[in-house]
Amino acid sequence: MTIGTEEKIPLWRDERFWKIAFQAIVVAILVVMASILIGNLNRNMQQKGIQFGFSFLSSPAGFSIGETILPFLPNDPYIRALMAGMANTLRVVVFGIFFTTILGIAAGIASFSSNWLVRKLSFGYVEIVRNTPLLLQLFFWYFAVFFGLPKPDEPDVWLNSVFLSKAGIYIPWPGNTVSVWLWIAILVLGAIATLFIWKWRTYLMVERGESGKPQIIALAVLAIAAILIFIWGLNWQFPSIGDNGQASGGLRLSLEFSALLAGLVFYTGAFIAEIVRAGIQSVSRGQWEAARSLGLQQGLVMQLVVFPQALRVILPSLNSQYQNLTKNSSLGFAIAYPEIYSVSNTTYNQTGRPVEVFILIMAAFLLTNLMISAFMNWLNGSVQLKER
Repeated sequence: MTIGTEEKIPLWRDERFWKIAFQAIVVAILVVMASILIGNLNRNMQQKGIQFGFSFLSSPAGFSIGETILPFLPNDPYIRALMAGMANTLRVVVFGIFFTTILGIAAGIASFSSNWLVRKLSFGYVEIVRNTPLLLQLFFWYFAVFFGLPKPDEPDVWLNSVFLSKAGIYIPWPGNTVSVWLWIAILVLGAIATLFIWKWRTYLMVERGESGKPQIIALAVLAIAAILIFIWGLNWQFPSIGDNGQASGGLRLSLEFSALLAGLVFYTGAFIAEIVRAGIQSVSRGQWEAARSLGLQQGLVMQLVVFPQALRVILPSLNSQYQNLTKNSSLGFAIAYPEIYSVSNTTYNQTGRPVEVFILIMAAFLLTNLMISAFMNWLNGSVQLKER
């Protein structure tokens, strides 16, 4: 009979020990660094007679904000001023994500076009915009494009509905009534139903080889209903020329908002175009050839076979670009758009509380990006392959 004896490994040669020890050392270093930074901050604040706290947020702001979608008066507290700045940031972010997605996907797909001019235009747009600084582009849009608009009493008119001048851009906009909000809710529900019907049709065509014609009829009915609601249900308010020759009515977009939105959309759209192009190229040529062998036309090959597979590669990188757009919105400060950083800059200059204000700014951007990331992770999970 033999007795098995296991030789004990010395502690300094035990891989499990060093894995735990290395993590403990990293945590200890971080704690020491944080203690030094907080200690220095505390000493500096004590030398200047400043106590850390957020009580200043309830004091009257005493300054005005050029434009805001939240009602704000100079006598309102600082917290409301910061909320107004954040609302302006969110307005740019929401519209920016919407338009940059459309532009980026269109430019990415255009890079595969058989049309030489369309393909080269997509290539030129991506190369020029992606390789120039965003701040420079914002100055271009603000000073060279929008400040080149005519005087307020001599606006350019497009289709008798859009008026452009140095006073701003006036566009038609739905009225703010209860019935309009009800119709908008119906449109949202219709869009959700359209998405489910479209996915069901794709499943039937790909998995069962059916025509998908009943679903197309249902989608056509929904589309016609949506168009009718869009035209007659939203109580559109059209801008017009007043007695002083200036435009009024509808929705006014300031030059600062328009320049920031245009700069962010075109800049981020170039990166998304490259992400879309890379995602489409990641789909193997065999998938293209198999789809064509079924008799599908080029557009249906992209729509039904290639793009759904490319989404699994596109979405994670798209999440990063949306977060970059959110953070880059703080550059609106350079062209006098009153977003969260611009309002915060005025706040800490007046109150002498830069630490507290910067904590609030970081918390606001962190929360916004976490919400974007959570939604994109959910969307990414919904398009991944499901194991059976």
